[in-house]
Amino acid sequence: MSSAPPVRDGAGLPLMPGVPALFEFPEDRAEFRRSLQRPGVELYRAHIVRHAFEPHTHEAFGLGAIESGVERFRYAGAEHLAPPGSVVLMNPDELHTGRAETEGGWRYRMVYLDPEVVARVSGEPGWWFGDAVQVDAASARRVTGLLDALWQAEEPLAFDSLLYALLAEFRHHARVPRPAPVGGALRFAPVIDYLRAHLSRRLTLDELAAVAGLSPFHFLRRFQAQYHATPQQMLMALRLYEAKRLLATGLPPVQVAAEAGLADQAHLTRAFVRRYGVTPARYQRQVRR
Repeated sequence: MSSAPPVRDGAGLPLMPGVPALFEFPEDRAEFRRSLQRPGVELYRAHIVRHAFEPHTHEAFGLGAIESGVERFRYAGAEHLAPPGSVVLMNPDELHTGRAETEGGWRYRMVYLDPEVVARVSGEPGWWFGDAVQVDAASARRVTGLLDALWQAEEPLAFDSLLYALLAEFRHHARVPRPAPVGGALRFAPVIDYLRAHLSRRLTLDELAAVAGLSPFHFLRRFQAQYHATPQQMLMALRLYEAKRLLATGLPPVQVAAEAGLADQAHLTRAFVRRYGVTPARYQRQVRR
Protein backbone atom coordinates (compact mmCIF):
# COMPACT_ATOMS: atom_id res chain seq x y z
CA MET A 1 0.00 0.00 0.00
CA SER A 2 1.39 3.42 -0.90
CA SER A 3 1.83 5.97 1.83
CA ALA A 4 -0.43 9.01 2.02
CA PRO A 5 0.90 12.23 0.50
CA PRO A 6 2.33 14.75 2.98
CA VAL A 7 -0.09 17.24 4.45
CA ARG A 8 0.60 20.73 3.13
CA ASP A 9 -0.42 24.19 4.21
CA GLY A 10 -2.14 26.84 2.13
CA ALA A 11 1.19 27.88 0.61
CA GLY A 12 2.00 24.34 -0.45
CA LEU A 13 4.71 23.94 2.19
CA PRO A 14 4.86 20.56 3.94
CA LEU A 15 3.98 20.53 7.62
CA MET A 16 6.15 18.58 10.03
CA PRO A 17 4.22 15.58 11.44
CA GLY A 18 3.19 16.02 15.06
CA VAL A 19 4.21 19.68 15.24
CA PRO A 20 1.37 22.11 15.96
CA ALA A 21 0.83 25.46 14.27
CA LEU A 22 3.48 27.93 15.35
CA PHE A 23 1.91 31.31 14.80
CA GLU A 24 -1.01 32.97 16.47
CA PHE A 25 -2.74 32.81 13.09
CA PRO A 26 -3.06 29.38 11.39
CA GLU A 27 -2.55 30.86 7.90
CA ASP A 28 1.10 31.62 8.65
CA ARG A 29 3.88 29.09 8.04
CA ALA A 30 7.67 29.30 8.17
CA GLU A 31 10.39 26.68 7.92
CA PHE A 32 14.19 26.69 8.30
CA ARG A 33 16.83 24.26 7.10
CA ARG A 34 20.60 24.26 7.64
CA SER A 35 23.26 22.69 5.47
CA LEU A 36 25.00 19.82 7.23
CA GLN A 37 28.15 20.01 5.13
CA ARG A 38 28.34 23.78 4.64
CA PRO A 39 28.21 25.75 7.95
CA GLY A 40 27.03 29.33 7.70
CA VAL A 41 24.20 28.58 5.25
CA GLU A 42 20.59 28.63 6.41
CA LEU A 43 17.60 28.22 4.08
CA TYR A 44 14.16 29.62 4.84
CA ARG A 45 10.77 29.53 3.16
CA ALA A 46 7.48 30.94 4.37
CA HIS A 47 3.96 32.07 3.63
CA ILE A 48 3.02 34.90 5.99
CA VAL A 49 -0.48 36.35 6.03
CA ARG A 50 -1.06 38.04 9.38
CA HIS A 51 2.10 37.74 11.48
CA ALA A 52 4.19 40.89 11.95
CA PHE A 53 7.87 40.28 12.65
CA GLU A 54 9.41 42.44 15.36
CA PRO A 55 12.84 44.04 14.75
CA HIS A 56 15.45 41.30 14.49
CA THR A 57 18.77 40.50 12.88
CA HIS A 58 20.34 37.48 11.26
CA GLU A 59 23.93 38.79 11.35
CA ALA A 60 24.19 37.29 7.88
CA PHE A 61 23.34 38.33 4.36
CA GLY A 62 19.61 37.78 3.79
CA LEU A 63 19.10 37.08 0.09
CA GLY A 64 15.91 35.87 -1.50
CA ALA A 65 12.92 36.40 -3.75
CA ILE A 66 9.22 37.16 -3.39
CA GLU A 67 7.08 34.51 -5.07
CA SER A 68 3.64 36.06 -4.49
CA GLY A 69 2.04 38.88 -2.55
CA VAL A 70 3.78 41.99 -1.24
CA GLU A 71 5.94 42.34 1.87
CA ARG A 72 6.39 45.60 3.76
CA PHE A 73 9.44 45.87 5.98
CA ARG A 74 11.46 48.52 7.77
CA TYR A 75 15.19 48.32 7.10
CA ALA A 76 17.98 50.87 7.51
CA GLY A 77 15.55 53.56 8.61
CA ALA A 78 13.18 53.33 5.64
CA GLU A 79 10.00 51.48 4.71
CA HIS A 80 10.32 49.09 1.77
CA LEU A 81 7.80 47.22 -0.35
CA ALA A 82 8.82 43.96 -2.01
CA PRO A 83 6.33 42.93 -4.71
CA PRO A 84 6.18 39.66 -6.65
CA GLY A 85 9.12 39.27 -8.98
CA SER A 86 11.52 41.16 -6.72
CA VAL A 87 14.74 40.09 -5.04
CA VAL A 88 15.54 40.99 -1.44
CA LEU A 89 19.09 42.06 -0.54
CA MET A 90 19.80 42.52 3.17
CA ASN A 91 23.22 43.19 4.66
CA PRO A 92 24.42 41.58 7.91
CA ASP A 93 23.71 43.25 11.24
CA GLU A 94 20.77 45.31 9.95
CA LEU A 95 17.67 45.24 12.12
CA HIS A 96 14.50 44.76 10.10
CA THR A 97 10.82 43.99 10.47
CA GLY A 98 8.32 42.33 8.12
CA ARG A 99 4.58 42.11 7.51
CA ALA A 100 2.15 41.53 4.68
CA GLU A 101 1.03 44.46 2.58
CA THR A 102 -1.52 42.41 0.62
CA GLU A 103 -4.59 40.64 1.95
CA GLY A 104 -3.39 37.17 1.04
CA GLY A 105 0.01 37.69 2.61
CA TRP A 106 3.28 37.03 0.85
CA ARG A 107 5.18 33.90 -0.02
CA TYR A 108 8.97 33.99 -0.24
CA ARG A 109 12.23 32.08 -0.01
CA MET A 110 15.47 33.28 1.55
CA VAL A 111 18.99 32.12 2.27
CA TYR A 112 20.99 33.51 5.19
CA LEU A 113 24.73 33.43 4.47
CA ASP A 114 27.56 34.28 6.83
CA PRO A 115 29.84 36.91 5.24
CA GLU A 116 32.72 34.42 5.38
CA VAL A 117 30.74 31.99 3.24
CA VAL A 118 29.99 34.66 0.64
CA ALA A 119 33.67 35.64 0.49
CA ARG A 120 34.84 32.03 0.22
CA VAL A 121 32.35 30.98 -2.47
CA SER A 122 32.63 34.14 -4.58
CA GLY A 123 36.35 34.74 -4.04
CA GLU A 124 35.54 38.39 -3.24
CA PRO A 125 35.48 39.62 0.36
CA GLY A 126 33.50 42.73 1.18
CA TRP A 127 30.16 42.27 -0.57
CA TRP A 128 27.58 44.95 0.27
CA PHE A 129 24.14 45.86 -1.09
CA GLY A 130 22.92 49.40 -1.48
CA ASP A 131 19.26 48.61 -2.23
CA ALA A 132 17.16 46.29 -0.09
CA VAL A 133 14.77 45.47 -2.95
CA GLN A 134 15.27 45.17 -6.69
CA VAL A 135 12.36 44.40 -9.01
CA ASP A 136 13.69 41.90 -11.55
CA ALA A 137 11.16 39.23 -12.43
CA ALA A 138 13.53 37.07 -14.47
CA SER A 139 16.18 37.12 -11.75
CA ALA A 140 13.58 36.45 -9.04
CA ARG A 141 12.39 33.36 -10.91
CA ARG A 142 15.96 32.07 -11.19
CA VAL A 143 16.62 32.78 -7.51
CA THR A 144 13.43 30.99 -6.49
CA GLY A 145 14.39 27.98 -8.60
CA LEU A 146 17.91 27.86 -7.16
CA LEU A 147 16.66 28.18 -3.58
CA ASP A 148 14.15 25.40 -4.16
CA ALA A 149 16.89 23.21 -5.63
CA LEU A 150 19.17 23.96 -2.66
CA TRP A 151 16.38 22.94 -0.29
CA GLN A 152 16.06 19.58 -2.05
CA ALA A 153 19.76 18.94 -2.74
CA GLU A 154 20.96 15.72 -1.14
CA GLU A 155 24.50 15.47 -2.55
CA PRO A 156 27.16 17.84 -1.14
CA LEU A 157 28.60 18.51 -4.59
CA ALA A 158 25.19 19.49 -5.92
CA PHE A 159 24.58 21.79 -2.94
CA ASP A 160 27.88 23.65 -3.37
CA SER A 161 27.38 23.99 -7.13
CA LEU A 162 23.92 25.47 -6.59
CA LEU A 163 25.22 27.82 -3.91
CA TYR A 164 27.85 29.12 -6.32
CA ALA A 165 25.18 29.67 -9.00
CA LEU A 166 22.95 31.48 -6.52
CA LEU A 167 25.67 33.93 -5.48
CA ALA A 168 26.50 34.53 -9.14
CA GLU A 169 22.86 35.58 -9.58
CA PHE A 170 23.22 38.18 -6.83
CA ARG A 171 26.69 39.41 -7.79
CA HIS A 172 25.57 42.21 -10.12
CA HIS A 173 23.57 43.76 -7.26
CA ALA A 174 26.55 43.83 -4.89
CA ARG A 175 28.99 46.63 -4.19
CA VAL A 176 32.49 45.26 -3.80
CA PRO A 177 34.38 46.12 -1.68
CA ARG A 178 32.15 47.14 1.19
CA PRO A 179 32.36 50.86 2.06
CA ALA A 180 34.43 51.59 5.15
CA PRO A 181 32.35 52.50 8.23
CA VAL A 182 32.21 56.20 9.00
CA GLY A 183 30.59 58.50 11.53
CA GLY A 184 28.10 56.87 13.87
CA ALA A 185 28.73 53.32 12.65
CA LEU A 186 32.38 53.67 13.62
CA ARG A 187 31.64 55.39 16.91
CA PHE A 188 29.03 52.88 18.05
CA ALA A 189 30.91 49.72 17.03
CA PRO A 190 32.34 49.37 20.58
CA VAL A 191 28.80 49.67 21.97
CA ILE A 192 27.55 46.83 19.77
CA ASP A 193 30.54 44.73 20.83
CA TYR A 194 29.75 45.55 24.46
CA LEU A 195 26.13 44.48 24.02
CA ARG A 196 27.22 41.18 22.48
CA ALA A 197 29.64 40.55 25.34
CA HIS A 198 27.01 41.19 28.03
CA LEU A 199 23.80 39.65 26.70
CA SER A 200 22.87 38.05 30.01
CA ARG A 201 23.30 41.24 32.07
CA ARG A 202 20.81 43.96 32.92
CA LEU A 203 22.52 46.88 31.25
CA THR A 204 21.88 50.56 31.94
CA LEU A 205 21.73 53.53 29.62
CA ASP A 206 24.50 55.24 31.62
CA GLU A 207 26.74 52.19 31.17
CA LEU A 208 26.32 52.11 27.39
CA ALA A 209 26.68 55.88 27.10
CA ALA A 210 30.00 55.66 28.94
CA VAL A 211 31.26 53.15 26.37
CA ALA A 212 30.37 55.64 23.63
CA GLY A 213 31.80 58.59 25.56
CA LEU A 214 28.49 60.50 25.51
CA SER A 215 25.93 61.68 28.03
CA PRO A 216 23.09 59.13 28.46
CA PHE A 217 20.24 60.70 26.52
CA HIS A 218 22.50 62.25 23.92
CA PHE A 219 23.80 58.71 23.36
CA LEU A 220 20.23 57.40 23.12
CA ARG A 221 19.29 59.98 20.50
CA ARG A 222 22.45 59.37 18.46
CA PHE A 223 22.09 55.58 18.69
CA GLN A 224 18.46 55.76 17.54
CA ALA A 225 19.42 57.96 14.61
CA GLN A 226 22.20 55.58 13.58
CA TYR A 227 20.41 52.22 13.90
CA HIS A 228 16.75 53.27 13.74
CA ALA A 229 16.23 51.30 16.94
CA THR A 230 16.72 51.88 20.64
CA PRO A 231 19.60 50.21 22.50
CA GLN A 232 17.05 47.90 24.14
CA GLN A 233 15.67 46.82 20.75
CA MET A 234 19.21 46.16 19.56
CA LEU A 235 20.00 44.20 22.72
CA MET A 236 16.91 42.02 22.27
CA ALA A 237 17.72 41.41 18.61
CA LEU A 238 21.25 40.32 19.55
CA ARG A 239 19.92 38.12 22.36
CA LEU A 240 17.53 36.35 20.01
CA TYR A 241 20.19 35.87 17.35
CA GLU A 242 22.44 34.30 19.99
CA ALA A 243 19.54 32.10 21.09
CA LYS A 244 19.08 31.00 17.47
CA ARG A 245 22.77 30.15 17.21
CA LEU A 246 22.74 28.17 20.47
CA LEU A 247 19.60 26.26 19.52
CA ALA A 248 21.33 25.13 16.33
CA THR A 249 24.11 23.58 18.43
CA GLY A 250 21.56 21.40 20.23
CA LEU A 251 21.45 23.08 23.64
CA PRO A 252 18.09 22.64 25.40
CA PRO A 253 15.86 25.74 25.19
CA VAL A 254 15.87 26.31 28.95
CA GLN A 255 19.66 26.58 28.91
CA VAL A 256 19.58 28.72 25.78
CA ALA A 257 17.22 31.17 27.48
CA ALA A 258 19.61 31.59 30.41
CA GLU A 259 22.73 32.00 28.28
CA ALA A 260 21.08 34.47 25.91
CA GLY A 261 19.90 36.68 28.77
CA LEU A 262 16.17 35.92 28.60
CA ALA A 263 14.04 35.53 31.72
CA ASP A 264 13.02 31.91 31.14
CA GLN A 265 11.99 29.42 28.45
CA ALA A 266 8.56 31.00 28.07
CA HIS A 267 10.17 34.38 27.42
CA LEU A 268 12.45 32.77 24.84
CA THR A 269 9.50 31.16 23.07
CA ARG A 270 7.45 34.36 22.88
CA ALA A 271 10.36 36.49 21.71
CA PHE A 272 11.65 33.90 19.23
CA VAL A 273 8.28 33.49 17.50
CA ARG A 274 7.82 37.25 17.23
CA ARG A 275 11.16 37.63 15.45
CA TYR A 276 11.69 34.41 13.50
CA GLY A 277 8.22 32.99 13.05
CA VAL A 278 8.81 29.57 14.62
CA THR A 279 9.07 28.26 18.16
CA PRO A 280 12.55 27.48 19.48
CA ALA A 281 11.72 23.77 19.67
CA ARG A 282 10.57 23.58 16.09
CA TYR A 283 13.48 25.65 14.84
CA GLN A 284 15.83 23.25 16.58
CA ARG A 285 14.12 20.25 14.97
CA GLN A 286 14.23 21.83 11.54
CA VAL A 287 17.91 22.74 11.50
CA ARG A 288 19.19 19.57 13.21
CA ARG A 289 17.29 16.90 11.30
